[in-house]
Amino acid sequence: MPRPDRRIHYAWVVLGVLVVIMITAGGLRASFGVFIKPMEAEFGWSRTSLSIAAALSLLVYGLVAPFAGRTADLWGARTVFTVSLAFISLGALASAFVTKLWHLYIASGLLMAVGAGGGTLTPAIPLIARWFDKHRGLAIGIAGAAMSAGQLVMIPLATWLTLTVGWRQSFVWLGLGLFVLILPLGVLFIRNDPRDKRLQPYSAAPARISEDAASSRGGRISITEASSVPAFWLLVGSYFICGYTSGGLVGTHLIPHAVEHGFSEMAAARALGVMGATSIFGTIASGWICDRFGRKSPLAWYYIFRGLSLLFLLLVWDVPSLYLFAAILGLNWFSTVPPITTLTANIFGRNSVGELSGWIFLAHQAGAALAASIG
Repeated sequence: MPRPDRRIHYAWVVLGVLVVIMITAGGLRASFGVFIKPMEAEFGWSRTSLSIAAALSLLVYGLVAPFAGRTADLWGARTVFTVSLAFISLGALASAFVTKLWHLYIASGLLMAVGAGGGTLTPAIPLIARWFDKHRGLAIGIAGAAMSAGQLVMIPLATWLTLTVGWRQSFVWLGLGLFVLILPLGVLFIRNDPRDKRLQPYSAAPARISEDAASSRGGRISITEASSVPAFWLLVGSYFICGYTSGGLVGTHLIPHAVEHGFSEMAAARALGVMGATSIFGTIASGWICDRFGRKSPLAWYYIFRGLSLLFLLLVWDVPSLYLFAAILGLNWFSTVPPITTLTANIFGRNSVGELSGWIFLAHQAGAALAASIG
């Protein structure tokens, strides 16, 4: 009787590399709030001017996503991640040498944002869809949780570096680390399709494999066709609200807002770290819930829970209550990602999920940019 194959399926290797990329690239993008106060102190720039840089970054980040998703749909995610990580590294290094506000807009608001737009979940979604079958929601949840873990790792790291060696050297070390350590991982280990390794998608049954092979030869749905479907606009609207309340409102303004109300920079940074920690659990749990119970009802409950969480911010009075707020909101931070991305794939098909997820994500970033611009 043949022995069962106990080797780790290469899908998990691909997901592991995606996790590392999401942690570092996503975490570095989310750490801009760490640099606001030091730049205000050195240059005398207003909060509004720096908020515009954050808003520009969020908007460019979103604008790049549809094109990154389309490129991943058509030519594979490995090239997208390689180019994107190079842009983020270049932008971080350029940010270390800014002396004028427009320098910052180009370095952080353009270069880093272009890289972040291609180094996020948008190109990862079609990659996961090719490598995973019935555990797809869980895999997307794990990748989304890695972006939360990026906050847990990179924001405290950026804060520590800034307090230790200054904000300029902090940008240098973060940019070099991404280029030297993380970019080669994507080049060496990401494969765009299981067939590149002569494998089948993880946990795919033979009948499903034949169905997916046929689907891979099928047509794609354009943004014009998708925009005629009411469900597309429901997804767009819900993600706009998600972006406004997460990356824009809290991600950009929590640290300076907390400092202005008497909390230390490190306490505020730790609060975002706590948010990232609880978000890891919330996002992975959300992926499992999607696989087991569906997408629509959980998504509605996630938004209700987020609204109640934000109201708790009005009751924050000391450091423990700040951390409690962060923990509660963190459970819901990225939990919207698995239901929205898997709904997109279910409604419009696997062959267009990267591009259409990118357009939906653009609405997320438009909401985030609007909230970030309110200094």
